[in-house]
Amino acid sequence: MTDAVTESVRMLAGRYRLGELLGRGGMAEVYRGTDARLGRTVAVKLLKPSLANDPAFRTRFRQEAQAAAKMAHPTIVRVFDAGEETVRDPSGIEVQVPFIVMEFVEGRLLRELVADGPTPAAEAARIVSGVLTALEYSHRAGVVHRDIKPGNIMITSSGQVKVMDFGIARAISESSATIAQTSAILGTAQYFSPEQARGESVDARTDLYSAGVVLYELLTGRAPFRADTAVAVAYQHVSEAPVPPNALVPSVSPAMNAVVLRALAKDRFERYQSAAEFRSDVEVAAAGKVPAYTAPRDDFSTTLFGVNPASGAASQETMRRLASEDADRLPRTTQSRPPVAWIWSGVAVMVVIVVSVMVWVFSLQSGTTIADAASVSVPDVAGQSFASAEKELTRAGLVVTRIDRASQNVATGNVIDTTPRAGASVSKGFTIQVGVSSGPQKVAVPPVEGQARADAIATLRAAGLDVGEVTEVDSATVAKDRVISSDPAGGTDGVQTGTKVNLQVSSGNVTVPDVRGQDVQAASDAIAAPDVGLQTSLVADRGCAGQKVTKQSVTGPAPQGTVVQLTYCSGS
Repeated sequence: MTDAVTESVRMLAGRYRLGELLGRGGMAEVYRGTDARLGRTVAVKLLKPSLANDPAFRTRFRQEAQAAAKMAHPTIVRVFDAGEETVRDPSGIEVQVPFIVMEFVEGRLLRELVADGPTPAAEAARIVSGVLTALEYSHRAGVVHRDIKPGNIMITSSGQVKVMDFGIARAISESSATIAQTSAILGTAQYFSPEQARGESVDARTDLYSAGVVLYELLTGRAPFRADTAVAVAYQHVSEAPVPPNALVPSVSPAMNAVVLRALAKDRFERYQSAAEFRSDVEVAAAGKVPAYTAPRDDFSTTLFGVNPASGAASQETMRRLASEDADRLPRTTQSRPPVAWIWSGVAVMVVIVVSVMVWVFSLQSGTTIADAASVSVPDVAGQSFASAEKELTRAGLVVTRIDRASQNVATGNVIDTTPRAGASVSKGFTIQVGVSSGPQKVAVPPVEGQARADAIATLRAAGLDVGEVTEVDSATVAKDRVISSDPAGGTDGVQTGTKVNLQVSSGNVTVPDVRGQDVQAASDAIAAPDVGLQTSLVADRGCAGQKVTKQSVTGPAPQGTVVQLTYCSGS
């Protein structure tokens, strides 16, 4: 939305007066507003006018706004009103600006909290529990959010969790006018579910996956999948397993680790099937207990879910029927007690169970657990050569993936760090990413000639270079305090980051030569020469003859633009 269009929208529907800008995203801007009719403070979201050009968007927008307005819950930001305002753009053409009037919430976006680093598990569980409470309410109302992410979650000044923008993502995503901007509309791909990444239909479990990503990010301070492009991140959601949270932050409990990984299951039928189930396990794990795992089951009581094509529900029923039919064909027995073979089988099973329990008890007493035997601690290989580090990690039963990146402090070919970090507990066969130094990063020296001194220094530092000596030099053509040249020169490629670049800066002065005794024409030409570039003012002295200069007003350093007065003999 252009600032000119926004400036023309100051009163919506003759009722909502816009105030300060609170935030700006890819498809909308949010303002503090005042409801002139009720005298209350509201938040007003203005969407891009281009969206209103699509009839499908306008229809869906009205439907979703009406559905969102019906939801009233302490964990959901209320929607009070929605509509379109007709304004004129800078060219004088009338455009429609869709708007939504919402409850104004004093607080902080969750994305600001996430930026501070890992959150204590108890607080992370409390926040996500609030998000899941909102989702439970909305899912029962038949509304799927589709865009759960820290940017759509508010934490009030009292600590209350509030989720906003219900239904808006669907209205925008189904607009043909914005189909090419999906990643901007639905937030970053970091919070996509695998089915969203594949372009499939979504249901309530999509929201639960995104809530799992938010919980992962709260616990670890980073999203489970990161890459240079949204497409690469979406691919990871579909095909790669996330690093367990406790491999990044060892303080995350195994119980909470298991809850997060179940929420991030690729197959939606292997995830939590309801927000209530997810919230219950989060609260149990936060209390230091291990949630009781129950196999996911299809929920046929709501249209938010479909039948699991891989669950084999129909096949299982067929197998039960066939088993029943086979049983009908078997000859009946009149024996009223179990066969002797069954009795001995039962005794053997009991013996195995008793022996297993004894082995388990002795293993506990010796301080060794099954988990300990199946896991290893990531060795500290920082500073070693990659070959040496690879051998040590392989001996520990880990798989190594090399990632080269620039480093100012670590020698080329040596290990910078590992992900997960040294000391983290991981299972054998886990893939460890080893960061290997490719040496200092090489950059090109940006051209700074003609820039002001402060701007040139900022440009060089932004490119990863340092500033060396700054020397003031007289110049007839470059304005005072602007760069004349740099060493290395601008455009030089392959320079290591941190290299010092020397600058020559114009002093604003020129050196005026002493032209006394010279012919007046030659003297004028010398002062007007390119390396001096000054004008002269001639004063004739009739008391002498010979056309020679006898006096000049200034010699040596003089400010650019100085006019030099020359007195010369003009008598006959």
